[in-house]
Amino acid sequence: MPEAPQDLVMTLLGAHLRPRDRQAWSGGLVELLGDFGFSEGAARVALTRLVRRELLAKVKDGRLVHYTVTPRSAAVFEEGDTRIFALGRGDDDELTQWTVLWHAIPEDQKVARTRLVRRLRFLGFGPVQDGTWIAPRDREREVTALLKDQGVEKHAGLMLGRPAGSLDFSTFVGRVWDFDELAARYRAFVEEFSGHDPGTLSGRAALLLRTKMTHQFRQFPFLDPDLPARLMTPPAHRAQAVRLFHDLYTALAPAAMRHFDEVMQP
Repeated sequence: MPEAPQDLVMTLLGAHLRPRDRQAWSGGLVELLGDFGFSEGAARVALTRLVRRELLAKVKDGRLVHYTVTPRSAAVFEEGDTRIFALGRGDDDELTQWTVLWHAIPEDQKVARTRLVRRLRFLGFGPVQDGTWIAPRDREREVTALLKDQGVEKHAGLMLGRPAGSLDFSTFVGRVWDFDELAARYRAFVEEFSGHDPGTLSGRAALLLRTKMTHQFRQFPFLDPDLPARLMTPPAHRAQAVRLFHDLYTALAPAAMRHFDEVMQP
C-alpha cells in the first residue's frame, strides 16, 4: 500500500466517489484510512495537505467537515482513468508518432519540476537523459496542458516525430524503460490478486481489496510505455494482469461502493 495516506485518499476517491462533485465526509475518510493502518492524526494531516495542494476543497456544514474534488483533481482522475483503463487493451501496430520533450527548469522551480516528471512518467514518458523525455504516440495536448499547469512552458520544448528506420530503435527503447522489472511487477500483481471470490467478501473487505488492487495497478502506467508488439515483446503476465484488474474492479464495485456510501454518512 502507499507510504503516504495522501495517495490512498486519491485512490479511494478516484475509484469510489460517484458522482465526482459529491461531498465526502471527513470522518468517513478518516475511518477508511484507519482500515488501511493510518492513524487519525496521519489521516487528518493528509487531508489538510491535499487541500494545500489544491486537490481537495474543504466545505464546512456546522460542525461537520466535508471535502470535494477540485478541478485539478478532477483532471487528474480523468487522465488517470484514460491511462489505467486503456493500458494493454490493444496493439497499436500503426504507431508512427512519438513525442519528445526537453526542459531546463531552474532550481527555484524544483517543486514544479518534480511534479512535471511524475506526470510525464504517468503519460508513458521515459527519460533519455537529464531533461529529455520520449513517449510513444502524440502527447502534445496532455504535455502542453501539463507545462502550463506547472507554469514552466517557457523552459521546455516539444517535438513530434518518428524514429529513423536506419537504426535499431527497439534496442534504444530497451535502455529507456526497464522491461525486466516491469515483467516482474506484472507477475507479482497476478500472484497477489488471483483467486479472490468477490461474492464471498463483505463490503468492507471488497473496498479494501478493490482499493489496494487499484493502487497497485495505478503504478503500471508510470513504468509501461505500452509499446506495439512489433517494437517490443509485451511483458510477460501483462495480459493476465490487465484481465484480472478489469474483472475484479467490476465485480467488487457493488459491494465496495455500497460500503463507501455507508461510511460517508455522518
